[in-house]
Amino acid sequence: MSTLTQKKGFGATLWDYLTTVDHKKIAKLYLIAGGFFFLLGGLEALIIRIQLAVPDNNFVSAGFYNEVLTMHGTTMIFLAAMPLLFGFMNAIMPLQIGARDVAFPFVNALGFWLFFFGGLFLNLSWFLGGAPDAGWTSYASLSLHSEGHGIDFYVLGLQISGIGTLIGGINFLVTIINMRAPGMTYMRMPLFTWSTFVASALILFAFPPLTVGLALMMFDRIFNTGFFQPSMGGNTIIWEHLFWIFGHPEVYILILPAFGIFSEIFATFSRKRLFGYSSMVFATVLIGFLGFMVWAHHMFTTGLGPIANAIFAVATMAIGVPTGIKIFNWLLTMWGGSIKFTTPMLYAVAFIPSFVMGGVTGIMLASAPADYQYHDSYFVVAHFHYVIVGGVVFGLLAGTHYWWPKMFGRMLNDTLGKVTFWLFLIGFHLTFFIQHFLGLMGMPRRIFTFLPGQGFEVGNVISSVGAAFMAVAVLVLLYNIVKTSINGEVASADSWEDGRTLEWAIASPAPEYNFKQLPLVRGLDALWVEKMQGKKEMTPAEPLGDIHMPNSSILPLTISLGLFVAAFGFLYHDEKSWSLAVMLIGGVITFGSMFLRSVKDDHGYHIHKEDLIDDNNKGVKA
Repeated sequence: MSTLTQKKGFGATLWDYLTTVDHKKIAKLYLIAGGFFFLLGGLEALIIRIQLAVPDNNFVSAGFYNEVLTMHGTTMIFLAAMPLLFGFMNAIMPLQIGARDVAFPFVNALGFWLFFFGGLFLNLSWFLGGAPDAGWTSYASLSLHSEGHGIDFYVLGLQISGIGTLIGGINFLVTIINMRAPGMTYMRMPLFTWSTFVASALILFAFPPLTVGLALMMFDRIFNTGFFQPSMGGNTIIWEHLFWIFGHPEVYILILPAFGIFSEIFATFSRKRLFGYSSMVFATVLIGFLGFMVWAHHMFTTGLGPIANAIFAVATMAIGVPTGIKIFNWLLTMWGGSIKFTTPMLYAVAFIPSFVMGGVTGIMLASAPADYQYHDSYFVVAHFHYVIVGGVVFGLLAGTHYWWPKMFGRMLNDTLGKVTFWLFLIGFHLTFFIQHFLGLMGMPRRIFTFLPGQGFEVGNVISSVGAAFMAVAVLVLLYNIVKTSINGEVASADSWEDGRTLEWAIASPAPEYNFKQLPLVRGLDALWVEKMQGKKEMTPAEPLGDIHMPNSSILPLTISLGLFVAAFGFLYHDEKSWSLAVMLIGGVITFGSMFLRSVKDDHGYHIHKEDLIDDNNKGVKA
């Protein structure tokens, strides 16, 4: 026990994180890796905006532009937004339900390493003959004719990452169903936990179609089958269906956790219970349900016919209703509240008009006849970014400032946080608002340059200036993180003083066992209920006892590493003499690690109750 509390050197800390199965450390790994990919995707976005700043620009070539455009979308959706949200889900959801960890700590670690090696594999394409260049949707008609191995990197990298996301989602579902503290009924769960629950259910049903599509694409590319080859009896439209049956729920997999973050922030900083809690829960579930019925609105121009178009148009408009319910509930939460305009609250307030604009243009795009004009124009680019940046990225930035003290034990500087906020907000609207008009004026998306005299010059310059503002905002955030990590204000357990949910009832950062004794939940906003009765902490639901903990393991990393190695052999299977050997080595690493996991009798270890008491309620620092 004493060794755990000692300060470790760099090597020991690195080993600790490579082998950890603690959900809070895995959350930090997700934030670090997702943050790195977010910076990479942002750099790619800047290249796009520099190239389009002036007409006839030759900052990059057409081929390189296609690669940058493809990797920007793929990186931001699969390798930045998803993992960063998974970071918050990992760090906060088990604390919110009063659990000591997720249901399957080993699987949790495996999910992270699969995502990480899949993302690494995909980005190595830049150095090994060129990145994917068929757009982030990788439509079959383009991707099957793409030269080089870019698309093969895309297919194999996303397969590996996708397995990690899928098992992570299953883990969260099991955790929420089975591991809630005594008294934590479903209708007492915080909204962030509810949104994690619904998003995880969406992952369970949305990722298999993507997996199937990528497998068929892999067979077509590597083994010359004909699933998407019209000349061989295949059909390229099937790829679109498989991709969007995943792709549209994916938007809700991203936005629902962001909605959950904002729900927590509005209640905390309005010092008021979330208005219409039960309607918020049902709206969240309804959004998840309807999210699977709208995929073909991405395909209005493929010729599905008026009946299919009408059905998907109506379903798309219907999904605006539960979203509207949420917007009004957030506004009514603030109404009459005692509002504190902290940095997280500023993001939450700015999110409402920004996201509503994305929602309104979404309803415009849902009208099939109108979509014929908007389709493949910059209007769609503006709509999509108003939803993803105005919703998801604002949510991520709000969540970072809100939960940072709980995760790292230090408060981020509020003044620097507000500088980040204003720079990012102004930059965001400068970049994307003007793109609605560029699209309506006829500027097509995914083009690498445009001619002078078409009326697009001013709009594109404004858009590129906005992108620079957002880049500066991110640099200020990074400076804030580094500065406060060194000498920031030490966070208390209830860092914002108005915490309502269980994560604010324990030390910041949380001890490795989370709760010394499982809490007794006596209502919605469990900590607030106790505060209203004059108590400073939760009523325990059990006597103090030894706590069982899982052992660390290097096997999640080695299982993932094996797949990473095998993917290279698979990629070059008909070109390089060493490919079969590399495939076999990767297979041996993966299956050998799985075999070791099966035969090793690992019973974990116990933290003794005497150590808990001696530790003066602070526990072993995670």
